[in-house]
Amino acid sequence: MEILELESFLPYRLYRLADAVSREFSRIYKDRHGLTRPEWRTLAGLGQHGTMTATALGEQSAMHKTKVSRAVAELERRRWLTRTPNENDRRVEHLTLTKAGLTAYQEMVPLAKAFERELLEKLRNSDRAAIEAALAALESRLGRAEVGVEANRLERRG
Repeated sequence: MEILELESFLPYRLYRLADAVSREFSRIYKDRHGLTRPEWRTLAGLGQHGTMTATALGEQSAMHKTKVSRAVAELERRRWLTRTPNENDRRVEHLTLTKAGLTAYQEMVPLAKAFERELLEKLRNSDRAAIEAALAALESRLGRAEVGVEANRLERRG
């Protein structure tokens, strides 16, 4: 019988590494603002792109729609975002950060960039270039949109 050694299986290693990095970074936004991962991803998506729909946020952040919905509700409760109904389709809402939400986002940007810098500093220059190239190659071959859809599907399971 053939055995799969999970510890050396690339998809499993990538998942575990991404989860560990995400948990480590979550300490920063949790300590600073008491945000959950979905709330941070929602704040970051809106900060980067401006106005988005919940569906677009879910696709961009690889979150299931129920997690997006809860995150949006919490950020709205904090008065960090507003919802504007779409004039052509009342089922669709456009989400935008308020001034307070934008302030929180702008405070987090340098912290996020510093976290990334510190993470990359753990690698040699050649390793940084190699990981960037490998990630770009995998994303390209799998299709960035497909990477998000698959991550969304996996997140619903766990």
